[in-house]
Amino acid sequence: MEYLIREMQTSEYGLLDDFLYNAIFIPQGVTPPPKSIVQKDELQVYVKDFGKQKDDVALVAEVDGKIVGAVWTRIMNDYGHVDDDTPSLAISLYKEYRGFGIGTDLMQNILSVLKQRSYKRVSLAVQKANYAVNMYKKVGFVIVDENQEEYIMAYEL
Repeated sequence: MEYLIREMQTSEYGLLDDFLYNAIFIPQGVTPPPKSIVQKDELQVYVKDFGKQKDDVALVAEVDGKIVGAVWTRIMNDYGHVDDDTPSLAISLYKEYRGFGIGTDLMQNILSVLKQRSYKRVSLAVQKANYAVNMYKKVGFVIVDENQEEYIMAYEL
């Protein structure tokens, strides 16, 4: 599958709500939550006023002119927060575009951008049952903390 990885344009930031919803891990057999769940404060921290903080960075994957995935970071007090100098990462691909290497490519591209911007590391939170844990490990993320449901993972840039 041919795709393009590029910087997300300001006019596209509105898509982050949809990608945030698609980033929610839904275990097999569990009914997905309503899309309105992304309006909760603990999730809005990922997208509200995106682009207005100096640490906001977002890339998208585009297939045939359609944005099919996004990866974004910002320094925030979220589930994957490790300290006030480390951006937290979120990544999401529409289901039908998973399994083609696009997510891994998005990750590698955002890691390069963050390194160029002189960040020391990036972190994320992922549910232990999420298949993406293996992709994060393959890219080089390591578990730095965990709770009953999630791993907190970090990547040294």
